[in-house]
Amino acid sequence: MRLERREQRAPVLVFAAPVVAVLAALALAGILIALAGAPVFEAYQRIVAGAFGSRLSFTETLTRTTPLILTGLAAAVAFRARVWNIGAEGQFYVGALAAAALGSGNVFALPGFVLIPLLMTAGALAGMILLVVPLSLRLRFGVDEVVTTLLLNFVVLLFVSMMIEGPMKDPLAFGWPQSVPVVAEAHLPKLIARSRLHIGLLVAVCCALVVYVIQTRTVFGMEARAAGLNAPAARFAGVPLARTFLKVACLSGGLAGLAGAIEVMGVKGYVTTDLSPGFGYSGIIVAMLANLNPLGVVAAALFAAMMFVGSDGMSRALGVPSFIADVTVALSLLTMLVALLLTQYRIRK
Repeated sequence: MRLERREQRAPVLVFAAPVVAVLAALALAGILIALAGAPVFEAYQRIVAGAFGSRLSFTETLTRTTPLILTGLAAAVAFRARVWNIGAEGQFYVGALAAAALGSGNVFALPGFVLIPLLMTAGALAGMILLVVPLSLRLRFGVDEVVTTLLLNFVVLLFVSMMIEGPMKDPLAFGWPQSVPVVAEAHLPKLIARSRLHIGLLVAVCCALVVYVIQTRTVFGMEARAAGLNAPAARFAGVPLARTFLKVACLSGGLAGLAGAIEVMGVKGYVTTDLSPGFGYSGIIVAMLANLNPLGVVAAALFAAMMFVGSDGMSRALGVPSFIADVTVALSLLTMLVALLLTQYRIRK
């Protein structure tokens, strides 16, 4: 038996790949749930009910979806151009730190309609810089950005820890170290009263639409796609590869940094070292589940958020460890990779 590359990928295969991948991941995770002694179908019913069964759970799921959309977009934009950004977690944190530093009231005293976009822009710029540096090392010295972006995540987390225990420490906080909070004018308006759901969700969905338009309707989008498909051929056709990759890095890092700023302004109000439960890494899975499609990222982020939020209720009801959600999402990545392989190749005897 051998693999033979398909001349053309059928649209139905491209659409079915993520659906089949998710179903396969759920089936594999179901084996683990059964081994834990819980009924599989009831477990999944409780996950769905825990994510969407009440006003509180529904809004919490959408709140968790917001940063996953942005970090998923960050990964999708980069991976489509073969820029391997594994540093969205660090970019998330520097974006959050920039928003907290400028939004504490010690730097600016501005009304909310000016301060909110300013802090979002600052967070995006911080994320951009953190990705442009390792990409510049790749372009100038050939340094693998997989290694540099991944290692920068740990460097950034240590830097954040230093800042919130030193210059940016909240003097009124006792116990767990945290940064000074952002002023009330910097808090994002709520979409639903008496919930944590904020307008950051709308910003994230708008970003997905903008990225889709950029990738399908602009010269830059076509150049980035060409660079990802075949860089030597794109260079021969006149695509300025270095400039294109830098633009991709700015867009990707900016989206991850924006996610951090929005999480501070919309949910926490300050920075802690546990601000992100792995949004940057989960964004990679979201991007792959979406087949790097910006609109598909929204649906994939909602699925991941459903698993993370709903698994808590399922765990309490059935006694199944809640980390089954992490296992299911990770299995989704593996099954999606297999599904993508089978959409590009057919098995021949």
